[in-house]
Formats: sequence, structure tokens, C-alpha cells
Amino acid sequence: MWDNPRLLNAAASLLAGLAAALLAFGALQLLLRSPLFPVKEIVLQGPLKNAARGDIEAALAGLGGNFFAVDLAAMRARLEQVPWVRRVDVRRVWPDRIEASIEEHVAFARWGDDALVNTFGEKFPGKSNEPLPVFAGPPGSEAELARRYRRFTELLAPLGEAPARVLLTARHAWQLRLAGGLTLELGRDGAEAVEQRLARFVAAYPETLGRLGRHEGSRFQHVDLRYPNGFALRVAGGSG
Repeated sequence: MWDNPRLLNAAASLLAGLAAALLAFGALQLLLRSPLFPVKEIVLQGPLKNAARGDIEAALAGLGGNFFAVDLAAMRARLEQVPWVRRVDVRRVWPDRIEASIEEHVAFARWGDDALVNTFGEKFPGKSNEPLPVFAGPPGSEAELARRYRRFTELLAPLGEAPARVLLTARHAWQLRLAGGLTLELGRDGAEAVEQRLARFVAAYPETLGRLGRHEGSRFQHVDLRYPNGFALRVAGGSG
């Protein structure tokens, strides 16, 4: 080996590369532990309407490290555990600042007693005093309920009504309770989509329930739309 220039050159290159790697590793460790680059400021960006600043400060407590060593992934994960925080983007800004852009959930509907659904159809823990519709359905159906709610609201607009409660049963049947108190039984999607049944009801409303007086019309509390050529009314205090 010692009289083979090619092997000697290869060995020398390997040792030089190893030495350079060790030197770089040592320099990196010194940089990460150096007190010369402290984080002096953490800036929160984005309007905060519901997320409590105290909860955010508590989430950031104990995150050590200088400008280079602070764990941005851990910071983001902690902040996204704060109630009402949906998503966080974190970045370093030279020489001593960390910026965190916080996106809050926007409540769209209620889900049970201690959860809400946001405008993306995502469930999150929280409570709100705002007048919101109520969703109920199997786990994982939140996005579908949000999508259908928007469509049902469009179809009901000519009546000046909107769903106050949207229910999807375990058998995938739909039921609406309108703000005015009327319950609509839509059934399941099949040869005819539930939106078609609702559209047919809205079109027929002016010549049916719409022609009744206010007092007389209030007697009808439940409408069953699961018929191909009409619908059935249930009278308040009656069986059908």
C-alpha cells in the first residue's frame, strides 16, 4: 500500500474529508450552544379573536435554544395545541427574531356540547356564543355536513329559511330542522338526490304550505319528502 500512490491519495482524501466533517460538526455544536445569538423577540402575526394570549405564552414557555437551535417544529406543534388555533407557520428572521403566523378556526356550526365545526368542515374543541347551526352525524362526516349545509341553504333561500339543525343518521339519511321550526325528512341519496327532493319542495311551497295562513301553517311541524311525487305533512298534536 505504501508504495501505491493511488491508494495513498485516496486514504489522504478520506482522512481529510473526515477531519473536515468533524471540524464542521464541532463548529455547528458551538454555534447551536453559543450565547452570542439569543432569540430576543417572538412575534405573533395574525388577528387573534378567540385564542387566549395567555395560552399562547404558556405554550411557548420552556422552549430553549438560541436563534439557530430553537426547535421550530416543536414550537409549531405546541401552538397548534392551543384552543382555537388551526394552523401555525413559524420562521426565523435574522438576527434575533422568530415570527409565528397564527390562523384561527372560524366557527361554522356546533357539534355536540363541547365541539365546533370550522369553515373547512373540520371539528375542533371549543364553545361559542354566536348563533350557529347544529350539526350531528357519524364521526368523520363533518366536512360532508358542512358541504351539504351550504347547498341546503342555497335551495331554501327563496323561502327565506335556513337550516338550524342538520342531521345525518348512521344509515346516511338526512333530516333538516329549519329556523322557523319546520322539520324536513329528506331520506337517503338514491336514484333521486336529497337536494332534488328539497328543490321540489321549495318549488311546491308557494301553492301548498305557503297558501296557508300563518296560524294554520304553524300546525305543520314535520314534512316527509321521501315520496317520488309529493310529500306528507304531520300535524302538530296528530299522528300524521
